[in-house]
Amino acid sequence: MLSIISFISFTLFVAVVSWYATRKTDEKSADGYFLAGRSLGAITIAGSLLLTNLSAEQIVGLNGQAFTEGILVMAWETLAAIAMIATAVFLLPRYMRGGITTIPQFVEDRFDHGTKAILTALFLSGYVIVVIPSVLYSGSLAFSTMFDLPELLGLSDTATLWVCVWTIGIIGIFYAIFGGLKAVAVSDLINSIGLLIGGLLIPAFGLMAIGDGSIADGINTLWESNPDKFNVKGEVDASIPFGTIFTGMMLVQMFYWGTNQVILQRVFGAKSLKEGQKGMILAALIKFLIPIIVVLPGIIAWHVFEGKLDNPDQAYPALVAEVLPAAFTGIFAAVLFGAVLSSFNSLLNSSATLFGFDLYKHYFKKDATEKQVVKAGKSFGLGLGILGMCVAPLIANAPKGLFAWLQEANGCYSIPILTVIVIGFFTKRVPAIAAKVGVISGVVLYSISQFIIKPSFAASALKEAAANGITDPKALSIIEAEAYPHFLHVMAILFVLNIIIMLIIGMIKPRATDYEPMTTDEVNIEPWKNALIAGALITLLVLSTYLIF
Repeated sequence: MLSIISFISFTLFVAVVSWYATRKTDEKSADGYFLAGRSLGAITIAGSLLLTNLSAEQIVGLNGQAFTEGILVMAWETLAAIAMIATAVFLLPRYMRGGITTIPQFVEDRFDHGTKAILTALFLSGYVIVVIPSVLYSGSLAFSTMFDLPELLGLSDTATLWVCVWTIGIIGIFYAIFGGLKAVAVSDLINSIGLLIGGLLIPAFGLMAIGDGSIADGINTLWESNPDKFNVKGEVDASIPFGTIFTGMMLVQMFYWGTNQVILQRVFGAKSLKEGQKGMILAALIKFLIPIIVVLPGIIAWHVFEGKLDNPDQAYPALVAEVLPAAFTGIFAAVLFGAVLSSFNSLLNSSATLFGFDLYKHYFKKDATEKQVVKAGKSFGLGLGILGMCVAPLIANAPKGLFAWLQEANGCYSIPILTVIVIGFFTKRVPAIAAKVGVISGVVLYSISQFIIKPSFAASALKEAAANGITDPKALSIIEAEAYPHFLHVMAILFVLNIIIMLIIGMIKPRATDYEPMTTDEVNIEPWKNALIAGALITLLVLSTYLIF
């Protein structure tokens, strides 16, 4: 009962504070609803960035990968800081100088409206097919496992998953659709503080459980008993083979932090470029602590449960249920609930922004007022949320674990979008037709590679192995992995190929004139003078942490 009361109390507290902080924001204007009236400060931006990123699919999925593979998966977090620094120092000034609201707006200015519409559709399809369902599924799995909801509700695991998905989804829709970006950002800030504190408590209690009350003894026991879990060099059949760090890994990071509307919308809502840079660099610094929250608990869970869990993605919630004192359970559940809502809300708000600005006003009602654009965006976000709730439970059938599946599926749209942004930034004569060809070829080639050719190669390799009498699971895993390049390598290959294709088209049929970037006085674009120095120091910090292992 105490857990339930504390859960409800903290959730209501966040809602009340969010309402109070946003009561004077004009949610009927486009800037007010979509960009928080361009009023966000560095700390709010940093908190919102972290919680948008650090949601249940990250905590549950990455700890699930760490449960099976160990510390090597921390590369997803440590290397992200480098991409965040690059975005803050090099990309953000260009974005904010143009006063853009969405990434496709930049694409329209650089190429044309048709290219923008294709990218907008690509963003939205990725959100509804991959990202929104992943957020809802992982959050539902966490709550179902932590509180043993199937037993409590007297339902099957599948039925419980559906109930959780729709409960979280409906509450999230109210936040995102009726509150706008500022409500999302303020609630993010509160929950990010709670998630950092609670997230650090989980491994602390876990290590104390292993070390009979001593964290130091717990670390020693964990290290000595599981040396293979602390090897950062992934083997050929790992989710992150070592070589991928230098190919597709950094491309994925640059897409996520440098071109992803969900992330950048928080920064576009900054009161100035200086505040936006400070917020993003502060978030990069805090990334230094994140592997303790999203990787270490998975390794602790491996030790505590002796590697015996039906589903690796249950590692984190099962550990929480095992080691967290009952007095903390309700509050931590509320914080985790806030993290799930954060990502879901952010996705819906960004989807509403993309649809309202980039599609509705151009294809449905060209003379739409700001109020009509906001209303259309809200309606679209509502529909997208419902569709995502229908898809979410189906992810339970993903064969490789949630996080690995999410990263591989993201490649369908992340690399094509990144390719177009890179060409847009660094060339002046590549025409719009090249961008269209680059996007379409990127999506088609990656989809054919990963979902047609790769399964065929893997099936042939395994068939040959069976014919040769090979039955060892580890040997079969390596054979399957070696049958076709890792998806991160494929991303890098296709990135280079699409760049070449677009450059060739630009040589054959260049623009008539050089592209001149748009400028605006909507935002103060004076940069933070310490951005480069702070970024360099944080980059050295995270690289040294990674290289220790």
